[in-house]
Amino acid sequence: MDMDTPDAPEGDLIAVANAGSSSLKFSLYRRGPGEPEPVLRGLIDGLGETPRFTARSPSGEVVGEQAWDTGAALGHDAALHHVIEFVQGLMPGVSLAGIGHRVVHGGTGFSEPVLVTPERLAALQALTPLAPLHQPNNLAPIRLAREVLPDVPQVACFDTAFHRDNDEVTQMFALPFELHEAGIRRYGFHGLSYEYIASRLPRIDAERAAGRVIAAHLGNGASLCAMSGGRSVASTMGFTAVDGLVMGTRCGTIDPGVLLYLMDERGLDARAIERLIYRESGLLGVSGLSADMRVLLGSDTPRARLAIDLFVNRIVREIGSLAAALGGLDALVFTAGIGEHAAEVRRRVVAGCAWLGATLDEAANRAGTTRISAPGSRCAAFVVPTDEELMIARHTERVLDTFRENSP
Repeated sequence: MDMDTPDAPEGDLIAVANAGSSSLKFSLYRRGPGEPEPVLRGLIDGLGETPRFTARSPSGEVVGEQAWDTGAALGHDAALHHVIEFVQGLMPGVSLAGIGHRVVHGGTGFSEPVLVTPERLAALQALTPLAPLHQPNNLAPIRLAREVLPDVPQVACFDTAFHRDNDEVTQMFALPFELHEAGIRRYGFHGLSYEYIASRLPRIDAERAAGRVIAAHLGNGASLCAMSGGRSVASTMGFTAVDGLVMGTRCGTIDPGVLLYLMDERGLDARAIERLIYRESGLLGVSGLSADMRVLLGSDTPRARLAIDLFVNRIVREIGSLAAALGGLDALVFTAGIGEHAAEVRRRVVAGCAWLGATLDEAANRAGTTRISAPGSRCAAFVVPTDEELMIARHTERVLDTFRENSP
């Protein structure tokens, strides 16, 4: 294997698949007595448009890459086939101990990672209306892997699971109670990311991690999570992953009356509204330019600036709401693509949290160091890169160990 890691023993690897709406992230980890050790990471993005494949070793060395022409008919199934063939070519004879998958919605029935069975796969498929942009893409690699690698156990890890212990009142909408009992409630998402942050922050600042923390997962999908002692208390996302903050192409919180108006006055049906609020709104819809924060920050057009203003405005307002739920704030954590890399967004958000005692260290923020709050700031601010794939690998290893211990 032409990499900076040795060949992995047979059956010693855990694969992780994290499928998004237009991308497929994959990772390989070596099992061991301690933390799963990364062996390979890769990404195919631009699916359905201009697909690009890159694979890297743990040190960042590129060990595989490929680009396809614009409009190439490469969907999630073809992407997974490409990944499997690449890994088999790079590591001949490799045998997997298991595959872990990110699944956005677990509903009320899945509060922890589980071994995938046909019955559980059917139950997860039934949750597709709750996450139409994500659930089908999350489940597609599971189905394909069952066909291509039928003897390899698979584990589903849920973005909703971290929030399942929220108080009932936090999960409720003020609708007839039978609808709450039927599953119409606030679920919260990005749980794997928040769970990783909750596990990582104590190593950075144990005292703050044990207190009142708001983590900001800011990427193409964006949300906030209030945590007390490392446990979720509330989240900005609700019944679906379109709620809460302004996102790349999702509108975030919207008055339901707007949707009724669009149905009555504009003649939009359910599918047209779904397309509008999931794919045509957010940063893209407001700016008319791009869903990519990097493009907007580099633009001097008024609508690009307006989109950024709205993005920050909603974050600051929701931080206030979550700080109220926590009874104060000890730390603010930025993570995910925008949170980790957009210093200007971080600067503006921290400035909006001055009333909570947050003071920015401008030089640290520009450098993107771990702690970006000024010395003496009552509310600390951190930049902590998330690692959903490692979180999935941890869960997968634990589920596989439990399964083997309980097997006759």
